[in-house]
Amino acid sequence: MKKKEVSMKIINAHCAGIDVGSRSHYVAIGQQDKDVREFGVYAEDLKELCKWLKDHGITSAALESTGTYWQNLYVELINSDIEVVLTSGRFTKSMNRKKTDVRDCQWIQKLHSLGLLPSSFLPDDTTEKLRTLCRHRANMIDQKADACHKMQKFLKLLNFRLDIVVRDVTGLTGLKIIEKICKGVTDPKELARHRHYNCRKSEEEIAKALVSNQREDYLFGLQQEYERHVFYLSQIQKCDARKAPVPAGVSKDITGSRTGS
Repeated sequence: MKKKEVSMKIINAHCAGIDVGSRSHYVAIGQQDKDVREFGVYAEDLKELCKWLKDHGITSAALESTGTYWQNLYVELINSDIEVVLTSGRFTKSMNRKKTDVRDCQWIQKLHSLGLLPSSFLPDDTTEKLRTLCRHRANMIDQKADACHKMQKFLKLLNFRLDIVVRDVTGLTGLKIIEKICKGVTDPKELARHRHYNCRKSEEEIAKALVSNQREDYLFGLQQEYERHVFYLSQIQKCDARKAPVPAGVSKDITGSRTGS
């Protein structure tokens, strides 16, 4: 029986495939060994890469969205008027072949030339900046929460049962008392005087919960976590004060939810 052959139409005739790496990028403009070059990741290397593509008449390039390594290359390609198809790695995997950087970039080039690589969604510049700021703020909130949990742990180890007499140890009453503890104040009645007037518990009951065992190692840990909590709190406030660009059709700032107008 005669073997059947399946031919596919070339969609992108002048295209390149790029295997993005942390230390170098492999670029293929064809399926021959002479069509593959390795470039570094420094700014001058990226400019040389784009010049090499332009010199060979390349108008489109496909690359995987690998970590954050692709971002600087992506910007340089766009600035060089080269169309970029940023695709997920799950679309470039092939079966039954040994993986090498050269083969990877040639495989990406072949798939792109046949029009088989879908492009990932990339937000506009304004949305990208807003997203960066929101993600950075969310990370700091997580760090502040971690410091809060560890403060509660050290308070319990010191026998300061602040968690019983106040609803939130990082509230107005809790933080003021923790601040005084970190400054060396251990007298229960003196600490209880920092009760906020909205607190439901009386000074007498708060004082009963603040009899410490005076462990210096636990106190040191509490001081460290309190300083970390204050630091991230100030960083979040600075982030909130920064004017973030808001995309058209989106209301509210980064501290609240965003809804379409």
